[in-house]
Amino acid sequence: MKKFGLIVLGSIAGIVALANLGSMLGLALSALLVYAGMHYYLKGGSTFRKILWVGVGIFGLLTAIANVPGFFGILAIAGLWIVIRKWKQQPLVMTSSSNASSSDPFTNFEKQWNELNNN
Repeated sequence: MKKFGLIVLGSIAGIVALANLGSMLGLALSALLVYAGMHYYLKGGSTFRKILWVGVGIFGLLTAIANVPGFFGILAIAGLWIVIRKWKQQPLVMTSSSNASSSDPFTNFEKQWNELNNN
């Protein structure tokens, strides 16, 4: 019964993601416009250029508002990812990058030394 529920949820999430593919593309393009507007606003020298890039950024924000269904597509892709992980029975593990690898050279040396001695 659990597999049937995963199949149903995965199918629904896949259909929602495919249905909102255009909105997600529009959302990505509007994010690109907002990023370009902010980037070139900070680099702009004259007042006219700054006003122009603020206009581009505002246009990007307005198109992002128009592409709100793209957020549902992003949520559906995240849900599909979770369903696939549950299907394969892999644990959902979230680690921070600071804990994943130690920058202490002595810790890394000791770990490698133990690996060499155990083999």
